[in-house]
Amino acid sequence: MDTRTSPYRARIAKTQDALARHGLAALLVPSSDPHLSEYLPERWQGREWLSGFTGSMGTLVVARGKAALFADSRYWVQAEAELAGSGIELVKIPTGTATHHVEWLAREAKAGETVAVDGDVIGLAAAQQLRSVLERAGVKLRTDLDLLAEVWPDRPGLPTAPVYEHRAPQAPLARAGKLAQLREAMARQGATHHLVSTVDDVAWALNLRGADVSYNPVFLAHLLVTANDATLFVGEGKIDAVLKAALATDGVRLAPYAGAAEALAALPGDAKLLLDPKRVTLGLRERIQVPVLEAINPSTLLKSRKSAAEAEHIRTAMAQDGAAMCEFYAWFESALGRERITELTIDEKLSAARATRPGFVGLSFGTIAGFNANGAMPHYRATPASHAVIEGDGLLLIDSGGQYLGGTTDITRVWPIGRVSEAQKRDYTLVLKGTMALSRTKFPRGTPSPMLDAIARAPLWEQGLEYGHGTGHGVGYFLNVHEGPQSISKAVRRPHGDGARHGDQHRTRPVPAGRLGHPHREPGDERAGGEHRVRRLPRLRDAHAVPDRHPLHRPFAAACRRNRLAQRLPRHRPRAPEPAGGGRGEGLAAGAYRAHLSRRSEAPVKLCSAGGSAQADAGQLRRAFALA
Repeated sequence: MDTRTSPYRARIAKTQDALARHGLAALLVPSSDPHLSEYLPERWQGREWLSGFTGSMGTLVVARGKAALFADSRYWVQAEAELAGSGIELVKIPTGTATHHVEWLAREAKAGETVAVDGDVIGLAAAQQLRSVLERAGVKLRTDLDLLAEVWPDRPGLPTAPVYEHRAPQAPLARAGKLAQLREAMARQGATHHLVSTVDDVAWALNLRGADVSYNPVFLAHLLVTANDATLFVGEGKIDAVLKAALATDGVRLAPYAGAAEALAALPGDAKLLLDPKRVTLGLRERIQVPVLEAINPSTLLKSRKSAAEAEHIRTAMAQDGAAMCEFYAWFESALGRERITELTIDEKLSAARATRPGFVGLSFGTIAGFNANGAMPHYRATPASHAVIEGDGLLLIDSGGQYLGGTTDITRVWPIGRVSEAQKRDYTLVLKGTMALSRTKFPRGTPSPMLDAIARAPLWEQGLEYGHGTGHGVGYFLNVHEGPQSISKAVRRPHGDGARHGDQHRTRPVPAGRLGHPHREPGDERAGGEHRVRRLPRLRDAHAVPDRHPLHRPFAAACRRNRLAQRLPRHRPRAPEPAGGGRGEGLAAGAYRAHLSRRSEAPVKLCSAGGSAQADAGQLRRAFALA
């Protein structure tokens, strides 16, 4: 038996013994916590502890005599490697929001048997669907048992990192102003109380940040807002006396983290509670006895619409992040071919460069540095035990980001190493064409996101190619790197669909002007030769407010400035280009972007380096565009 995976086989067997003791047919272990977070505190990483699968999304089902992990195409290669020797079957599903595990449970469990799931970590909507399908099969659902508490002897406790204030000027709107916005929304709904359970919404509403979750500056808490005050249910000792007094000034009192369920059960009979059914767990919902008004959290919509002041801070954060990346690129170009560089080296050097920038707090997600085949895994992460050396020919994908006091970044760039094949050039150019087409698109307010998603995929579809993940997601403001409700994907909106969490199957809410988050566009082509991905972080605007400069110019210009390059760009707005034409021989971004500029510009692009001025050749333009 593989000694690396044998602990997981033993843990599955221990869980199956617990199933037998409780008379259960199966246990569902979702990737979730009491706040339905994407990134989880260690205490709720039960799926990873049981299976060894470290992907950020996936669902584990343990039944008598078998176990299965359900994961989408982003994780298939990773899951096959990490599940080896565990005895756990990998069930490949089309998207991260697919519910194949529900049908699997209905087939495996016999009529009259019982399936268990911890009601405190499963979303209300997901639990309702699960119960409905199981009931049709004659199977009962038990939600009052946390079986992990029995089988996980050294399970971590609650995180204890302190909570701190997100202050002006990076927090332009004061806490009192945000609470007033929530109360206005409550009044419109006719609500007397409002429960906020998702940690990024709590952090946004109170201008607070924390470190309870890797990469996201959030903390575990629930917030109950009334017309006159608010109660923050948070761990003891996480808020010091000074911050406690500041919160009290704004009418926010503190209560124990575990007291949220009891407080909901004790709401007065005349209360009307506003809550988001997609952002609350079944366990909390079952404690509520008063009338409930179901609607999307007002904070979810409010925080997605970045103000002009916030957008300016984001530009500053992007400039600092771009400077850090250019510092890394300068080292990388000088070291390539002279030093031994691995995917781990890239993570180390790039993280160190970011750490020197003003306002930097931490990474926004684990750096993905994937060379050739490793780059074909969207959520690949190099480890000391498994990583590639950057040598020979191919494509290097670097997907990384930072958390700054003034914004969150998420940037992907692809570097050609040595000789790049014609197939790689073609595929990358197709991806670039899709990104540029989506960047230029004007659309009516209320356009469903699948219609926009198709624009980015069209050049790939034309060649019989496809990618298995969404095209774009929202990005928070010094918050979660994945933020809804704005999203660009193929998912079809359901009733009450509002974009919910990143990865939610209802994430196709039309995106109005003002949304940043931004929709972060990342069309890609994942194949064994490496993934070809281009990312931009635009801010949606009303058409009359769109600046004259082409949206691709700003990051291109900023990157050149930060990379010791200066360049002139045309002031007029280009017409829609045909990016591959004229640049076909150059391939990658260089040919497409230079062809675009040369056909539409009043003057050729000039690049000035430390050594003087020169017309941009394909290599210079490729490097500069890679930094955009």
